[in-house]
Amino acid sequence: MSGWSVEPPAAVRTEGRRPVGTRLVLIRHGEAICNVEGVVGGPKGCRGLTETGRAQASALAARLVRSGELRDAAALYTSVLPRAIETASIIAPGLTSGLRATEDCDLCELHPGQADGLTWSAMVERFDVPDWDANPRAPFAPDGESLTGFFERCVSTFERIALSHKGERVVLVVHGGVIEQLMKVVTRSEPGERLGLVTVHCSITEVEFDGDRRRLLRYNDRAPFAAA
Repeated sequence: MSGWSVEPPAAVRTEGRRPVGTRLVLIRHGEAICNVEGVVGGPKGCRGLTETGRAQASALAARLVRSGELRDAAALYTSVLPRAIETASIIAPGLTSGLRATEDCDLCELHPGQADGLTWSAMVERFDVPDWDANPRAPFAPDGESLTGFFERCVSTFERIALSHKGERVVLVVHGGVIEQLMKVVTRSEPGERLGLVTVHCSITEVEFDGDRRRLLRYNDRAPFAAA
């Protein structure tokens, strides 16, 4: 048949086109000391990665060096929390040569306010737990952020970074909560909704920002080889 193609017709094709917009690649940090010690990990509570966390980041770095999948990254951003900064420094050899991380507090996990550095049990005893199902605008703790405030801050940051890097691929080393806010954007969920995701340490999530469209390219990718 003349003009025959191995591709199915566009009307029934499920695979999308190749990305042409800005691509935000969010990498969750490795396992942190605050994670295993049950501490609220804000600026006071975060003491960086565990040995396991450093091994996770090193394994990801080795994959990125081998695959070259992020060698086109135009920029590297990280939150100001030690666990993210440390992860970014370990994976940097797998990115564009000479890329230096820009620290940005707007990429931090939900700001915990006065609960920062407390154990979770002490936090509950002192401040109780906000009922976000009833009121997602309630603060996590005094001087802390609400769930909807966290969402609004993250969305504003994603938009700002995407606009600064039109048509480029940008790597952001962040936190599970930040990735959940991005997934809310992709799934068009409510700002106060909790998705119940299980985003693993040192996994890769990638979303294309193309005009008004937000397209998920991969989520929770921790395979030993590069995603297509």
